Amino acid sequence: MADKLSLSQEEWRERLDPQQFHVLREGGTERAFTGKYESNKAAGEYVCAGCGQPLFESDDKYDSGSGWPSFVRPAQNGAVEEKRDFSHGMMRTEVRCARCAGHLGHVFPDGPAPTGLRYCINSASLDFQPEDE
Repeated sequence: MADKLSLSQEEWRERLDPQQFHVLREGGTERAFTGKYESNKAAGEYVCAGCGQPLFESDDKYDSGSGWPSFVRPAQNGAVEEKRDFSHGMMRTEVRCARCAGHLGHVFPDGPAPTGLRYCINSASLDFQPEDE
């Protein structure tokens, strides 16, 4: 695991495009079925768009029908952190990058085997690295 990354809001604005900043640094959510990785089926690794931390593997991605990339588990233990989210009158579990604390999405207990989990992740919080690179 890489060292924690802490930047000022100004440094994050310089590093990220406006949509990435909104999602990763302000806890925003992209509209369903609009993200560039929602229907990506290529083999590879999904890393944090903010810091490059490996987050999810394509082998763990599945079509949940939710409109966001969905995964059954993180790429490795400690890649993401989870915290309770009581926003919008709901109780959910937020998923953040363990390295830069960027908001990724939420995890729900309605996924398929083997974990029964659905990591519902914003495409804007991810960069995809194809397997052959």
